[in-house]
Amino acid sequence: GKRKRLNTSVLYDSDESEGSDILVRKVFAKRHCIMDADDSSEEHQPVKTCPTENVSTNRKQKVFAKLKELARQRATWSSESCEESNGEEETEEEPFCHMPLTPTEGSETDSDSMKDFIVEEEEDDDDDDNTEHITSENQPQQKKLNTSNSELLAYYLPHLSRCDHYVHFKRIVNAFLINAIDDTFLSSLYDGTRQKKYAQDMLLSLHYLDDRFIQPRLENLISRSRWKDRYKERVDCYPDVRIILKNRENKSCQACELNRHCKFNVLLSGKLYNSRTLEVDDFMSDDKQVLKVGVVCANRTRVYHNLKHFKYKLYMDCSSVAELDGVKDEPVKDTVTRLFSQLEDSGWIQKRYNDLEDYMNDADSFQEEK
Repeated sequence: GKRKRLNTSVLYDSDESEGSDILVRKVFAKRHCIMDADDSSEEHQPVKTCPTENVSTNRKQKVFAKLKELARQRATWSSESCEESNGEEETEEEPFCHMPLTPTEGSETDSDSMKDFIVEEEEDDDDDDNTEHITSENQPQQKKLNTSNSELLAYYLPHLSRCDHYVHFKRIVNAFLINAIDDTFLSSLYDGTRQKKYAQDMLLSLHYLDDRFIQPRLENLISRSRWKDRYKERVDCYPDVRIILKNRENKSCQACELNRHCKFNVLLSGKLYNSRTLEVDDFMSDDKQVLKVGVVCANRTRVYHNLKHFKYKLYMDCSSVAELDGVKDEPVKDTVTRLFSQLEDSGWIQKRYNDLEDYMNDADSFQEEK
């Protein structure tokens, strides 16, 4: 009531005395608060305004503009549906599209537009099916290109070709089975006589085992130890080792030649062999070495020896499998394929691969001597 009385008094004063500046300004201020966006001109900017009313007015304008845009879009959609359903009545669609939509008309146009969209999606599905059909036809060609690229990489840059570690290991087992039947196979691999792809893959896997798996870890074990060269050469030459716990003696360790509490005997034995072709040398085949070492050197000897002679032990196991087979008068390829399948199905290959991983982990986690 108070606000209403103030408005009437201002209007009364403005009607009676139009020449008074003060009353005119009051009238303009009140009209600016009450009027809509038509009075928001530059002339009334210095006058006091109501911020809440301006914000609400701008918001209403934005909502109104969005509603107009939505109505225009729906009118456009309805015109498209009209063109598809009634293609002959083109002259009647233009006024209908520009008319404002009522709620009932909006529902009808929405349903019509949804029908139109469903038809378009079915057509898109047909196009997708055609695209998938074309893509499936092009897949063999793409696969051939990728295969050829990998083969070229493996041929020209064999060290850069990537292959799973277990795949390398299975190739090595296959090569050892072949050499167990034909003892010239490994030597022909290393001297370059065999140039077929399967032979080159086996040679690559053998190099991978030596250069990536075993040798870096052996060098790491030696570089962090105090072993003497003479002890290392002995461990390298003898493929069999036994580490026996004995009475403790305060003496010089025969591995590092430092004063230690030596309570382990390292018994080295076995025949010398070629590290590549795995051919055995029968010279001094019964020779043995017994060395007294400390605790750390005994543990390092066990880890080092397991990794150093793993390839030879694996080959000896494959030779034993071939000898126990007992099948004769069979091509070498068929025999190797059959034995390899038996070993893989029984889990023998996986177990040997797990042993190799354990040996590598032991070498990686071995602590440096203090």
